[in-house]
Amino acid sequence: MARTSAFLDPLLNRYLAAQVRPADPLLDELVAETARVAPGADLSVSPDEGGLLRLLVRLSGARSAIELGTFTGYSSICIAQSLPPDGRLLCCDVSAEWTAVARRFWERAGLLDRIELRLAPALETLAAMPREPLFDFAFVDAIKDEYVDYYEALVPRLTPGGVIAVDNVLRRGQVAAAEPPDQRTTVIRRFNDHVRADPRTDSLIVPIGDGLGLITLAA
Repeated sequence: MARTSAFLDPLLNRYLAAQVRPADPLLDELVAETARVAPGADLSVSPDEGGLLRLLVRLSGARSAIELGTFTGYSSICIAQSLPPDGRLLCCDVSAEWTAVARRFWERAGLLDRIELRLAPALETLAAMPREPLFDFAFVDAIKDEYVDYYEALVPRLTPGGVIAVDNVLRRGQVAAAEPPDQRTTVIRRFNDHVRADPRTDSLIVPIGDGLGLITLAA
């Protein structure tokens, strides 16, 4: 799990981490369980990014949310806990193994009534939905090669004032490197350029975790 930002010095990282809301013992346990069942997998958001997701959900007044890429459930817990009691989060993932861990922790967090899991490719799940405003908040942390397709599927389904948050959009700083990029970096650069050129939306990138892109419909 990425514990700190990739872009700040360690001293400042420690200070920022200390400013996040008091640690949630359940999330700390989930981090430990993820490290046990998926050693070396760096697929969850950092605590400070999780804190930002919480704030974004609350600030947007979201009641309906969707997550593309759930893994073991850290970000989904952050999002679902910030929804109102009648709010709903739809989680899209293809791994029954990893999401089984997520389900156990959703239950322990008392969130099973707020979260629906669909085990299918996210683009298939989205394609089956009406192309109309459905979601107040979306978090994308799935197959990087499909980021542009996710974006194009989510924009027409975003409510006015809604937010799309997209993880890993700075590739540990490689998006700005002068040397020829690897294939993954090329994909992320293409996605960032696609979003920036789209007149339908306003966007920026926050250098937290591995870079979080924030997108909303243009006024």
